Formats: sequence, C-alpha cells, structure tokens
Amino acid sequence: MRGNLTDPDAQNEKSGMHYTSVHDLCARGARHLAKGPVALIFAEDDAELETTLRHHVSLGFVSVIMFLPAAFSLQSDPGGTIVRVDHDVAAVGHLDAMNRLIGAAAPGTWLYYCFNAEYLFYPFCESRSVGELLAFHTEERRDAMLAYVVDIYAGDLTRHPGAVSLKDTWLDKSGYYALARPDPDNNGYPKERQLDFFGGLRWRYEEHIPARRRNIDRIAVFRAKPGLKLRPEHVFTDEEYNTYACPWHNNLTAAIVSFRTAKALKRNPGSTFDIHTFKWHNSVPFEWHSRQLLDLGLMEPGQWF
Repeated sequence: MRGNLTDPDAQNEKSGMHYTSVHDLCARGARHLAKGPVALIFAEDDAELETTLRHHVSLGFVSVIMFLPAAFSLQSDPGGTIVRVDHDVAAVGHLDAMNRLIGAAAPGTWLYYCFNAEYLFYPFCESRSVGELLAFHTEERRDAMLAYVVDIYAGDLTRHPGAVSLKDTWLDKSGYYALARPDPDNNGYPKERQLDFFGGLRWRYEEHIPARRRNIDRIAVFRAKPGLKLRPEHVFTDEEYNTYACPWHNNLTAAIVSFRTAKALKRNPGSTFDIHTFKWHNSVPFEWHSRQLLDLGLMEPGQWF
C-alpha cells in the first residue's frame, strides 16, 4: 500500500481549502479542476476517511477533493492537495455532483472518482505516479480507463462487524467473469469492445444485490469534455469512453479495491444476519500490492512496461 495508511499521526493540520457545496466549488474553486489528474472522493459514511485520502495523495494526484457531510471531521493535509466540499452523499448521491464537476472541469483534465474505503491500484503504482500512468494512456489515444472494483473484506466479522479492516483484509482469488453487453438500440447485439464484468461479493451474494448493481466494472478514470455525462451504471454518454480497449490492442486497466459492498451487506438488515463470514475456500489475504492484482488478472498493463 502506498504511504502509511494505518498511522493516525501522518496528518496533523486542518486543510484551508473548504467549500460549502458542489456549486460553491464550481463557482469559486474551478482552479482545482483545471489541472489533473484530480481525485474526487465521495464519503458515504465515516469509514477510513483518512486512509482513503492519504492513499490517493500518495499516488500523485494534483488535487484530491473529498465530498462529505459537514458534520464529518478530517485531520491533516500535509501536502496541501486536499480540498473539502460539504456534500451529503448518503442523502443526495454522487451522480448530479459528478456531472456538475465534469462540466466545470477544464476540457481534457483527467478525473478519477471513488468512494471512501476504496483504494486505486494500477500496474506498478508502487514506483510510478498516476500522472505517468495517464501520460502513457493519453499517448495511446485513450480518453478513459476501465477499472475493476475488487471487493475486499475483513476476515473476522466478530472483531470487525463493519467488515472493514486494513490489517485483516481478504479478497476473492477467483470467480470473476464477463458477459457481452447488449445494445438495446441495435436489436440487442453486443456492443463493440464493451463487456459486463462480474465477481466478488456482488456475485456470491447476488440475492441481496439488485441486478443493475451487480457489475464490478467502473469507468473511473476519464478526461473531461463538453457535454459528457456520467450515467447511473458507472458508464458515460460517450460510448467510446465505455470500451475496455482500443481497436488495435489491449490497453491499461486499473483496480479499485473496495470495502463498499462488504460494508453495505453488513449494514443492510436484509443481509447482515445471513452473513457470518465473507471468507470461503477461494479467499486469500490481500497483500496491498499491485503485483497480486496483476497475477490474479484483475488488471493489466497493456503495452506499458
């Protein structure tokens, strides 16, 4: 894992960049969206706020913007890169905010979005910055990057009833698959270079997950441009953005290791009493390293070595 995520003393000063709403950020803080890459983090609860911030700062994002309720507290911002925006994600969601931000960002700016207790990994992220990653991806004439949301979960739910633990972290080593993505505007024929990906907790506990939320693919890294809109399925109105590769060869993909599904399954009264452990015979400890994700086929370097 990049940086020391478990050290609560790694940050010790309040950030001075604070906006009262998404509208306020777009009106007064457009400079934070003018030069990328920019990380946009939406806090649905107070789990691992600081570690989520520190991880993405360590990857080299020019700005890290966190959207969270005004009542939530944050600690330090040693690099001066963290921007706080008051926004109740649990109440109003992230979709409208994302589309406002895309419209306010300078065209061509690389944006990335995730939720708290989610951590971006990409090939060789321990030694290469996110800026290097996206410089190469730009040279490949790509304006978006597919990320797989890989579920992670605490191994011992008795000790960690919220399913979140950075020191007792597990993931599924198998059970991932893809299906053709049908095009409703073309008689249901498969869309070119688009697939629906499944696996992890959303697959194993699909009876508790609405069908439209079972995908683990997310176009999480993309370039802003006029008229672009994010849709509820974590895809965009520009169909080329939703492709996993260009027509000529495979491209880079990334992984977002995420406690989000595990948290939801343990928080939901309809599922929490059915789940005593998320571990099964295909669970392995997560090593917090990109090599493990590469070896498991959960992301790929494309032509980047």
